[in-house]
Amino acid sequence: MKLLGTNGGGFFNANSAHPFENPTALSSFLQTLAILALSAGLTYTFGRMARDQRQGWALFAAMAILFLAGVAVAYAAESQGNPALAGLGVSQPLGNLEGKEVRFGVASSALFATATTAASCGAVNAMHDSLTPLGGLVPLLNIQLGEVIFGGVGAGLYGVLVFVLLAVFIAGLMVGRTPEYLGKKIEVRELKLAMLYLLIFPLLTLGLSALAAVKSYGISSVANPGPHGLSEILYAFTSAAGNNGSALAGLDANTPFYNLALAAAMLAGRFLMIVPVLGIAGAMAGKRIVPASAGTFPTTGPLFIGLLVGVIVIVGALTFFPALTLGPIVEHVLAARGRLF
Repeated sequence: MKLLGTNGGGFFNANSAHPFENPTALSSFLQTLAILALSAGLTYTFGRMARDQRQGWALFAAMAILFLAGVAVAYAAESQGNPALAGLGVSQPLGNLEGKEVRFGVASSALFATATTAASCGAVNAMHDSLTPLGGLVPLLNIQLGEVIFGGVGAGLYGVLVFVLLAVFIAGLMVGRTPEYLGKKIEVRELKLAMLYLLIFPLLTLGLSALAAVKSYGISSVANPGPHGLSEILYAFTSAAGNNGSALAGLDANTPFYNLALAAAMLAGRFLMIVPVLGIAGAMAGKRIVPASAGTFPTTGPLFIGLLVGVIVIVGALTFFPALTLGPIVEHVLAARGRLF
C-alpha cells in the first residue's frame, strides 16, 4: 500500500530493510516495481487523453533514460566501495555494504534508492546516509530535478510537462516558429508560469539550506562536519520540499528550527508549486488547436526525447551544481585522499 501510493512511511523504523516488511531480494524487486507502477503508467494515460499514444511513450522514454542513468551511476559508485578504503588499497569485492542488508546487496540497494527518490516515495531498503558520496548524489539529484523521473502519482507527470513546454520553446527558437505542443501555441504567459514553477523549488531548498548552514541553530544538529554535513542539510530540505521523505540520518531534525523550516518546505513544495501548473492548464485549455505544418517541431521522436532529457539535466545542473559541488562531489574527492566525515 505505501509503495503503490508512493508514500514511504513504514510500520518498522528500518522501513523496507526490515525482514518482516521486505524478506527477500525478490520482494525487494517487486516493491521497486510497485513504487514506479502508477506514476509510470500515467504516461500511457496521458497519451490516451492526448489522443496520440506516441506523446505518452515519448515522456516515458525520457523518464526511463534518466532513471537508468541514475541506476548505473549509483550502482557503479556503490560496487566500487568506499573511496577512502580504495585509496588505501583495501579491496572491497562486494562493494560498499555499510548500511545495507546483505540479503539485498549493492545492486538491489542502488536500484531501490534510485527508484524511491525518482518516484517521490521515500521508502528505503538501505541507509542513504551510508551511501558513497557519488552514490548518495544520485538520490539527491533525482529529487532536485523536481522528481520528474516518473515522480509522484500525478505530480511527476505535470512536472515533466513543465519541462516539455520549456523544451518546445527552445525548439521553437531553433526553427524560428512559435512553439507548439499538442497543437496549441506556447506563448509568453505559459512560459512565465513555467519558469515560476521551476524557480520555486530551488528557492525553497537552497534558501533554507543556506540559512541552516550559517546559523548556530542549524549546524548544531549536524553530526558530521564538512561536506557531508552540508549534504545532510541539503538533503533534508530537498526531501521535504520534494515530498519525498527519505533522509540522511546524521542530521537531528527534531529541533524547533528544523521542525518549522521543514514543515514550511513541505507545505510550499506541495501546494505553492501547484498554482503555476493550474495556471498553465487553464491557459492551455482555452486555446484552439492549430493544424500541424512543415514548421511544427515533432514531439514524439528521438530528437525531442533527447532535447527533453537535455533540458531537464541542464536546468538541474545549472541550478544545483554549485551546491552539489560543495557537498557530495567535494566529499568524494577528499575521501579518495583519505579524509572521512
